[in-house]
Amino acid sequence: MPNSSNRNQRNNPYMVETFAVKFHHSMAGMLWRWRTELTLITAAAWACWRLAALITLTWSLTVLGVTAAAALAVPQPRRYLARHAWCLASRHRLQRVCYEARLHTRAGRLPLICWIRPTKVGERAWILCRAGICAEDFDAYKQEIAAACYAREARVIRNKKWSQLVTLDIVRHDPLGTDRIVPSLIHAKTSGHEGEAAA
Repeated sequence: MPNSSNRNQRNNPYMVETFAVKFHHSMAGMLWRWRTELTLITAAAWACWRLAALITLTWSLTVLGVTAAAALAVPQPRRYLARHAWCLASRHRLQRVCYEARLHTRAGRLPLICWIRPTKVGERAWILCRAGICAEDFDAYKQEIAAACYAREARVIRNKKWSQLVTLDIVRHDPLGTDRIVPSLIHAKTSGHEGEAAA
């Protein structure tokens, strides 16, 4: 197995094959990548259509707008929506970093992000590696993945039973951490005694 430090070299060892790599953009793949957004748009269009049949289109849009505003105003639904919005953003950012960091096969196939869900510290994604990609590839690009997902760090866990399955933890915040650094009183007292001794 090659050294992990050599995995994230930015030079391409397949210079001749670069022109032969064509990324697969099938309709099934596009539907899978945008499944949540398409579901939300379809549900909103269906709800608007059903409400427009009962009341006018203007009032149906007003009802949907007020419902969305109320969901964003109440703290608990707002946190729920924000956490799942981060899941959507992380999924698309992971797909982008896999493309940019060459975490794909030589045939141009990206890893398959099977599922992503919110956690207490960020998000957790389950990724299916295609032939030619392994967990060590993701481990070598942890910093790039964290930066792409606007996170503090990324943690890669290989499945113990199936090595093609990778669990990726995106850590956004530390629940035990603090936003404010408390200055040390011991250091301040020591500096004061040193100043008095110098005087």
